[in-house]
Amino acid sequence: MPLSEHEQRILAELEESLVREDPQFAERVRTKTVYRHAGRRCKWSVLGFFAGVAVLVAFYSQSVALGLLGVALMFSSAVVFERNLRRLGKASWHDLTRPHRSGEQPAGIEHALHGTREWFRSHFRRDR
Repeated sequence: MPLSEHEQRILAELEESLVREDPQFAERVRTKTVYRHAGRRCKWSVLGFFAGVAVLVAFYSQSVALGLLGVALMFSSAVVFERNLRRLGKASWHDLTRPHRSGEQPAGIEHALHGTREWFRSHFRRDR
């Protein structure tokens, strides 16, 4: 149900007062999306998963308990990743990968993967 004109006017006045009183907070609210937190947790969980793999590979031959700690870290990171990926959904995934503002260089996962792809192409190009 759309807002009435009176409600829209009140909302606009609240927004103006917020910008006047705390412009930094208003800018953060304007630029950040609801899904940034879940996306950040997904990135950290991927890092945690690879750290678990490193612990498993490095310490399993020395101590089974440390190897199992690596497996537990991998499992917990995978669970965190899955839960936050469900929170993201398809629409918010596109929201994470789009540029923040017009004219700004693309940010997010697609930009990072594009840069990695270009690096691999430039370093491992076959000369024919």
